[in-house]
Amino acid sequence: MSVPFPLSTTGASRRRLTSVLLALAGLSLLPAVQAATVEESVTELQQAWEVINYKTPAAEKEKKFEALAARAHKVSESFSGRPEPLVWEGIILSSWGGAKGGLGALGLVKQAKVLYEQAIQIDGNTLDGSAYNSLGVLYYKVPGWPIAFGDKDKARDLLQKALAINPKGIDANYFFADYLVETGEPQKAVAHLEKVMQAAPRAGRQIADEGRRAEARELMEKIKSK
Repeated sequence: MSVPFPLSTTGASRRRLTSVLLALAGLSLLPAVQAATVEESVTELQQAWEVINYKTPAAEKEKKFEALAARAHKVSESFSGRPEPLVWEGIILSSWGGAKGGLGALGLVKQAKVLYEQAIQIDGNTLDGSAYNSLGVLYYKVPGWPIAFGDKDKARDLLQKALAINPKGIDANYFFADYLVETGEPQKAVAHLEKVMQAAPRAGRQIADEGRRAEARELMEKIKSK
């Protein structure tokens, strides 16, 4: 029968070896490293999206959004039944479509639409109503029938639902202002743009907040120039 160390080993050596063996045995009792939570996974997607959307040259965005969309889909699959990953997969697909442009983007935004609708069925209040907001944006941005599903009336209804959930939200106010400008009510948009500038900073979303405020200032200048 084998022994863990030679019988001729000194007492001091045996004690050191015993300590090592006990330490190694203790490692097996430690809990396994836990996989990322849904919140951590969604935060990673948010931060990656922000860098691509606001810090990446336009010529590089399409491929980067495509790669991020693949990651987002895996997160959605890993947390089946949770609305947050569906919202962010939809946002990333929509952004990929925006970078792609043209009729080639329609397939992506249609996929995003389905994801937002699924998230709303689970919990429309999740992420401060972001699914309503993002779906509303699609409805006023994409062409109407017969090319796509665009519908300004549905867009207003969805954007107002998002505002009702998060009346001081930076995104909800920005996109409703943008909608009002696109539908010929620019003066009504001003109050919402002011709320964008006054919105409280979101933890860990500095890049997105700065980018959205810059977009709000541009939209305000557009209104003033008319």
